[in-house]
Amino acid sequence: MITTDLCIIGAGPVGLFAVFEAGLLKMRCHLIDVLPQVGGQLSEIYPHKPIYDIPGYPMVKAQELIDNQMEQIKPFAPTFSLGERVEKLEKQIDGSYFVITSEGTTVHCQAVAIAGGLGCFEPRKPELEGILEFENKGVDYMVKNPETYRDKNIVIAGAGDSALDWTIYLSDIAKRVTLIHRSDGFRGAPDSADKVYSLAQKGKIDLLLSHQLLAVQGTTHLSSVTLANKDKEKRTIPADYLIPLYGLTPKLGPISDWGLQIDKNAIEVNTFDYSTSIERIYAIGDINTYPGKLKLILCGYHEATLMVQSAFKYVYPEQKLSFKYTTVNGIHAF
Repeated sequence: MITTDLCIIGAGPVGLFAVFEAGLLKMRCHLIDVLPQVGGQLSEIYPHKPIYDIPGYPMVKAQELIDNQMEQIKPFAPTFSLGERVEKLEKQIDGSYFVITSEGTTVHCQAVAIAGGLGCFEPRKPELEGILEFENKGVDYMVKNPETYRDKNIVIAGAGDSALDWTIYLSDIAKRVTLIHRSDGFRGAPDSADKVYSLAQKGKIDLLLSHQLLAVQGTTHLSSVTLANKDKEKRTIPADYLIPLYGLTPKLGPISDWGLQIDKNAIEVNTFDYSTSIERIYAIGDINTYPGKLKLILCGYHEATLMVQSAFKYVYPEQKLSFKYTTVNGIHAF
């Protein structure tokens, strides 16, 4: 059995930052993640994706952010169970919990923080004629290595931040990038949308709004895609790779059976400390919901900070929490 103070379910950026904040309060952490490595979606789905809204970083790649966070928490020596899914929580007489995984690992902790991102997830796939035949043969639902697309004809479909960010990033790598979307506007950040419009005006990319994918073609590898505009006029364009970025379909998995209050695949929390409806269980990051919720990494960092301040009372019930800045002269956080 593993004994710790705080068990964090999910080793993405928010879970990792919770380790840092807990470490400042002398709380030990053990993290469990179903993925075989830390980093959550950032490492598994888009390690090379540029991120623009982390304070202090004009731009940082997803994996670089995770690497920096791992370096940041190294002094606190967290432990990990990777490639394991949490199956159940068992509350003990003293209020503590046993957290039990799919591999039989049992973690005894005083509080639990669920930082599972979107839970178990899979990409939303377009219903296109022939698409299954070309999965991993020109149809990719995530960008793992941008160099794969160097000097290739790339078609990106989508209207969110990922579609916009990858269009901007790959415009300097691919032979040609075509961004298509069935509507005439974007859901992503306005600044990113402005950059895409600018690239299109300069002729660096092709931007096809009010267009919809119809089919994909090729032999052993994708070679073209067929699409239609709002007037149903069809056209076929060269495509070495098609990257549909329609987001992820979240699935809570076993979390839905733990008796928590759930709203649309997210855990309801109290914004005072991001506690759930069950004492000693918290939810931070994309897995939670509350009025005004924004699914941003930086918001998850804020939630993690307040969460550990609250969890402190379960780890050190006899001590009074005294908030101190890490920059206070004479205070050694590490």
